[in-house]
Amino acid sequence: MQRVLTAEQDNLLRRERDILADLRVQLARLDASEEDLDLIQTGLKQLEELFLLVVVGEFNAGKSAFLNALLGDRFLKEGVTPTTGQINLLRYGPEVSQERLESEIVRFHLPVSWLQEVNLVDTPGTNAVIQRHQEITEHFVPRSDLVLFVTSADRPFSESERQFLERIRQWGKKIVIVLNKIDLLEDEAELAQVIDFVRENGRILLGSDPQVFPVSARLALKAKQAAAGDERELAADPAWLRSRFEPLEQFIRTSLDSTERVRLKLGNPLGVAERLLAAYREIIANRQALLKDDFQTLDVIDEQLEAYQVDMRRDFRYQRDRVDNVLFAMMERGDAFFDNTLRITRVFELVNAEKMRGDFEREVVADTSREIEQYVGELIDWMVDKDYRQWQAVMDYLNQRVTEHADRMVGKVGSEFEFNRQKLLSSVGRSAREVVDGYDRSAEALKLGREVQRAIIQTAAVEVGALGLGAVLVAVLQTTVLDITGVLGASAVAALGLYVLPYRRQRIKADLRTRITDLRERLDAAITRQFNNELQDSIQRIREAIAPYTRFVRVEREKLELLDGELARLHNELATLNEDVRGLK
Repeated sequence: MQRVLTAEQDNLLRRERDILADLRVQLARLDASEEDLDLIQTGLKQLEELFLLVVVGEFNAGKSAFLNALLGDRFLKEGVTPTTGQINLLRYGPEVSQERLESEIVRFHLPVSWLQEVNLVDTPGTNAVIQRHQEITEHFVPRSDLVLFVTSADRPFSESERQFLERIRQWGKKIVIVLNKIDLLEDEAELAQVIDFVRENGRILLGSDPQVFPVSARLALKAKQAAAGDERELAADPAWLRSRFEPLEQFIRTSLDSTERVRLKLGNPLGVAERLLAAYREIIANRQALLKDDFQTLDVIDEQLEAYQVDMRRDFRYQRDRVDNVLFAMMERGDAFFDNTLRITRVFELVNAEKMRGDFEREVVADTSREIEQYVGELIDWMVDKDYRQWQAVMDYLNQRVTEHADRMVGKVGSEFEFNRQKLLSSVGRSAREVVDGYDRSAEALKLGREVQRAIIQTAAVEVGALGLGAVLVAVLQTTVLDITGVLGASAVAALGLYVLPYRRQRIKADLRTRITDLRERLDAAITRQFNNELQDSIQRIREAIAPYTRFVRVEREKLELLDGELARLHNELATLNEDVRGLK
């Protein structure tokens, strides 16, 4: 095509090539359908071809008769049935010849001068019973630069014609309606009524007022054959005048002049590009709306996890205080024990260290170890149960989200995004369900219990070799029951009663409180530290479980924002190019 272009036209052609190639790349990144990508590729090829004029319509609307009248002779067979229909490619040749390109496509070479700049396509019919014919017809129409839609005056705009016109409109093609067989109508009034009907329905179907040419192809061909090329004789023939073919031929000649051909040639791929741009920008908007819901889902999960941590820390204080209270009770028992034991009246009992230790363990230590271990065990069970329930809550919510959008599609095309998203959500949900279903509370409690006990032992009683909580308490507290026999003597009984024993009792009680307070603080620190570790591990496991979904949502948002910007840029470039194409002179 470039060999017949001016410098201005060549510049427009190059700009259009660049835009179409860029658009194809961007749509491919959006997982566009092969059909849509092929449309753009066809548009690029179309820019390199001769002007393509395609004639469409139902098989009995008189398309072949119309083409014969347009060509000036009976080159094409008329009156064929759909079962014998074929695609006819009409090109210039010094003499009549034909060759079969495919089983349904035949190329004709005809000695018609205006075919040197134009390729003409005759199609089998929009209502052909052979599906292959319909597919081939729909293959040529997107490549066309101008579509002549032939309908019959005796039954204009059948249902199949309406459907086909809507499809052509989606392709963004320039359409001219040819109302054939007007010689079958009785008078001008009936003709005017049919023309109004066709124009009104064309406006509804195409979205704008169509150009409508009422003709009689039969009368036009008859007049042309009778005139045998004599223009004056043709103009004087009543059949030619009644055919009303002259206005249509004049329009076609005007449309096929060099400037208008280029304008149509450049404009048609732009129409296809604009349609695809609009469709995929809507798809992007739909995907972004869906991703907005996904981000809200992630926000809800984050809020759940934050609230879960707040609730766990609040409730943990109650669980921890139960352990604290056990040690406070032991401290009070210790005060009472030393008040009752360290008296002058019981001075001879104090020299029996083994008895003192036994009484101390029985009355002060008592069941402290068992109670602490019981409360720690209950704390562990509480943590495991809460962890399990939180897993269930998050995954049930996520699975509900999957179910709600199971049938939601993002646009008519490019549904790979939705497929991947649904597949990912299902995979995350399935993995989470497996974790929850396989949750062994006893095993988890045992594991956590060992970790807590290890933390307690390592924190509070390294010096006794981690012999157990009971041993810890005895080891920590037994030195509080002083080796009284080492500081008492029979000769010091009087002084003991007056001075030593009250002072020693206060020191022992203070030492007991210090030791229990230190134990309580270290025990509290160990349990709290382990609780925080387990809480963070629980949150981290949930976040890792939904991490693929989270990454997908964030990556898709960034990708869609980038692509939306690129399509917006191409939209602006297309609008500017369209203005320049329309302004061609």
